[in-house]
Amino acid sequence: MANPVSAVSVAGRMAGAARAFIESLEPEQRASACAPFDSPDRREFTYLPGPRPGLALDQMTAEQQALAMDLLATGLSEHGFATAQAIMQLEAILAEIEQSIGKPGWERRHPEYYWFRVLGEPGGVQPWMWKVGGHHLCVEMTVVGEAVAGTPQFFGANPATIPHGHDDGGRRTLPDEEDLARALLAELTAEQRELAVTGPVAPKDILTRHDPVADVGEIPSGLLAGDMHADAQQRLVRLVRNYLERVVPEIGDAAWREIDDAGLDRVSFRWAGALEPGPGHGHYYAVLGPTFLLEYDNTQNDANHIHTVWRDLRNDWGEDILAGHYAAHPHGS
Repeated sequence: MANPVSAVSVAGRMAGAARAFIESLEPEQRASACAPFDSPDRREFTYLPGPRPGLALDQMTAEQQALAMDLLATGLSEHGFATAQAIMQLEAILAEIEQSIGKPGWERRHPEYYWFRVLGEPGGVQPWMWKVGGHHLCVEMTVVGEAVAGTPQFFGANPATIPHGHDDGGRRTLPDEEDLARALLAELTAEQRELAVTGPVAPKDILTRHDPVADVGEIPSGLLAGDMHADAQQRLVRLVRNYLERVVPEIGDAAWREIDDAGLDRVSFRWAGALEPGPGHGHYYAVLGPTFLLEYDNTQNDANHIHTVWRDLRNDWGEDILAGHYAAHPHGS
């Protein structure tokens, strides 16, 4: 069984924030924001623009928005929460860019087009979850008693580097996701790089897309950590921890213990696309272990459009901790 978070404080903070958010809503808003745990959308997520089940920020008062963001903050680290806010704010920049070139549909870009959803009864005996989704941001937290599972998780950025001429021109979103992978590549020997770099052309998107179940059979083979020298292994660890550090330490540290227990030597790194950075140089990488998958793709919009995902191959959607719960409570008690 996966190593879930076992800290009352995490589950308790989430339940308290979820209840405060729900209690602030009017009946019609609550009908949109809340649903039973077994609702069909429990295991759905997409990083594409467009509406989701739930209540969007633009349908809330300022007080309700603050409570919604408080809920999001219970699952994300300080750094992860700041990154999520930056992703949301990029929608305003993207709207400006697309409107200026006359691209149809620019109106769907808005920093408040993010939907909040609570499934089940927060803090109750039965499992429950909360979800936040919109363009380039998917946060899913499943809570079973005191255990919390925090994947699938998607962070993206468009534009990844804000063009000059706009507010915060030159600012990068998700810079470490690229820079740490490039540092790992630079650390490899020529022979190791031949195994790690699987092709000169990067795929157009992450290979697992937004499928409910990640098919790792789509991921090409690469270089195992067990075949790297010590310095390269440390670079790989730092890259993996960077993704896990988006969530609160209790969740990220539990995920790391599971990865470490399964064997770091069995974790592989593969890169596809251009080796040199810069506009137009599309690139992709994946980090795959027995228990997890990380994917990164930056090919769209002249390689200024990042997609990243973290999948737990055992416990996406809380499947592992749910299995334990249902085994212990076969009659739903």
